[in-house]
Amino acid sequence: MYNYQKTTNWLESKGKQLFGDHFKIYEEDKTIIYKLIAYSLQDQKMVKRCNIYLEKGVLLSGPIGCGKTTLMSLLKFLVPKDQKYYVKSCREVSFEFIKEGYEVIHKYSKPKLHQKKAGIICFDDLGTESNLKYFGNECNVMGEILLSRYDAFTHPEQSRRTKTHLTTNLSASEIEQFYGNRIRSRLRESFNLIAFNNNTKDKRR
Repeated sequence: MYNYQKTTNWLESKGKQLFGDHFKIYEEDKTIIYKLIAYSLQDQKMVKRCNIYLEKGVLLSGPIGCGKTTLMSLLKFLVPKDQKYYVKSCREVSFEFIKEGYEVIHKYSKPKLHQKKAGIICFDDLGTESNLKYFGNECNVMGEILLSRYDAFTHPEQSRRTKTHLTTNLSASEIEQFYGNRIRSRLRESFNLIAFNNNTKDKRR
């Protein structure tokens, strides 16, 4: 049995260490927090109650400033110590593509086959990057990366090593408009949607 209130308090103290004494976990966000804790600790009873599937990643959506990036950054304290955890801005990935080209897509697309446990990666702020050109060829960088990681997710030898999380303030229809129906369909299959209420206040204010 896990004590979710104590775990939340502990995460809040970690947040203060990382982001400053102003950091606070709000009462109205605890439903979201508890789902993320249950997923990270692999609490079988709780995730079943919340319709969360441990083999899938997390797609955390919500309005600007609701705390998506901060919460996903704090999850690294709940994953096993031998498992690396990265948070990577989608804009940073797009800037890497400008400099390095298509090798960047390969870099983020698939886990290394020789690794028993690949690092967990959270792509932050999906939708803030733009379609970019490399030597005149336009590419939807994150779209290509997500398609490749989906293929790895469905591959029996790679699925256990492939764990992807996303944050976004895009709605489902906006994701389809930006990335196409094929991406939206695959996101439904490979991610647990955990969403803030659209009226959640901007915590940066």
